[in-house]
Amino acid sequence: MDEDAIKKRTQETAEKLFGKGIKMDPPYLTWKEFDRDLANDLSMFITGNLYSRTVLTLPERQMVACAMLAALGAAEELKLHVNAALNVGCDPKKLAEVFFQLAPYGGMPLVNKALEVYRDVLKERGEWEKFKGTP
Repeated sequence: MDEDAIKKRTQETAEKLFGKGIKMDPPYLTWKEFDRDLANDLSMFITGNLYSRTVLTLPERQMVACAMLAALGAAEELKLHVNAALNVGCDPKKLAEVFFQLAPYGGMPLVNKALEVYRDVLKERGEWEKFKGTP
């Protein structure tokens, strides 16, 4: 695939992931401050090549990303990807279940942090009241 096609796919995938919901700067903007060319290369690899693969659906990829980021305790990055997960249609209840699944492997402090981040994202999106208290 030529570079223009990868750029187009990168932009389309990024729009699906990050085009709506909470407003926060993606890590890409920080990368660009240090090295514009490397930032573009990383973005095209991550978003244009990896995230656009079809072995996993975009919602499945986002749930995996959220699980890994929660297990790492990477709260800011988790916030970005929880929002992206909701943008691409992840079931909100399943996403909460992903975070509860951390308990036996990472412990309750990681579960608690992930749920706090998730709740904050839902509140920023105006979706908390609809989500809260549903079985």
